[in-house]
Amino acid sequence: MRIVIAGGHGQIALRLERLLAARGDEAAGIVRRAEQSDDLRAAGAEPIVLDLESASVEEVAERLRGADAAVFAAGAGPGSGAGRKDTVDKGAAVLFADAAVRAGVRRHVVVSAMGADAGHAGDEVFDVYLRAKGEADDHVRAQEALDWTILRPGSLTDEPGTGQVRLEASTGRGSVTRDDVATVLAELVDTPATAGLTLELVAGSTPVSVAVKSVAGN
Repeated sequence: MRIVIAGGHGQIALRLERLLAARGDEAAGIVRRAEQSDDLRAAGAEPIVLDLESASVEEVAERLRGADAAVFAAGAGPGSGAGRKDTVDKGAAVLFADAAVRAGVRRHVVVSAMGADAGHAGDEVFDVYLRAKGEADDHVRAQEALDWTILRPGSLTDEPGTGQVRLEASTGRGSVTRDDVATVLAELVDTPATAGLTLELVAGSTPVSVAVKSVAGN
């Protein structure tokens, strides 16, 4: 498979690229800066230099054509202000979904956030973030041309992955390692039977492959 990942230099994306390359898939990551390219190559991925905050739908679609799946893993990051929550966490996610539709790439996996909700109240930056992610998720879910799966991890940690998770429509609050998020993403990309599901993810006791098969109904 060829999988194109938005936010290709992110901590989860780099882990995902390594996993995809190791299993023989062709991973490509969209990055904002050319100097990030070497890190992607080291992870076994092809770098695509493109700024999703300024690119057109057609420019993104051109990079997506021929892919078997698209993964949105971009984010403005914890140090960014409210404005970039709107331009990246919402705007880039909407752009990427629209470009996937235009490019004819049906399989679409989104890294969202637990608590994402377009109707979330509050004026703090994190409140804006949850609204932005919720609005983006709503847009993706409205695209009939996409076989989408939305993944909403709990609090992210850099502890080594365990390979064991809890993956359900609603898990309740919790944390999960970035390693395990990447492992789940790799399984989801390869499991189109999870299309149409919005899933929460935290640490648990179920092996990733079993957890994904369970939500897929297998």
